[in-house]
Amino acid sequence: MQAILDFQHDYFLDGDEAHLKPMVLKDIAEKTGFDISTISRVVNSKYIETHFGIFPLKYFFSEGMENKEGDEVSTRELKKALQECVDAEDKKKPLTDEQLVEEMGKRGYKVARRTIAKYRGQLGIPLARWRKQL
Repeated sequence: MQAILDFQHDYFLDGDEAHLKPMVLKDIAEKTGFDISTISRVVNSKYIETHFGIFPLKYFFSEGMENKEGDEVSTRELKKALQECVDAEDKKKPLTDEQLVEEMGKRGYKVARRTIAKYRGQLGIPLARWRKQL
C-alpha cells in the first residue's frame, strides 16, 4: 500500500485525476520485491478510502504514454481529453477519428487513429456519423 501511495503521491494531495501517473503492476512489484501475480491478487480485492471517496486499488493503475513534451501521461488523462474534444465539437459536423487525432495533437497528445477509435469505444462514444445531430 505504501508503494502505491508513494508512487501516486501528487494525486493523494489534491485528488486531481490529472496527477495520476501511469503505473503498472510491475512498477509496484519492483518497488516491493513481491511477484507481479501477488500484487495483482492483492490489488483485485482491496479498496482505499480517501478524502475524495472510496476507490478500488486497481483504480490507481493505468498504462501510459509520452506527450509531445516527453512527459508520461496516463490513459485516463488521454480519455478525459478525448471526451472534452467530443463534448466541444459542433454537433452538426462531429469530428471523425482522424480529426480527433489532429485535435488531440493540438492539445499535446500524439496518438494514432486506432488508439482514438479504441478509447472512443471504451468511453461509449459512437462514430461521428452516429453523433451527428440535425
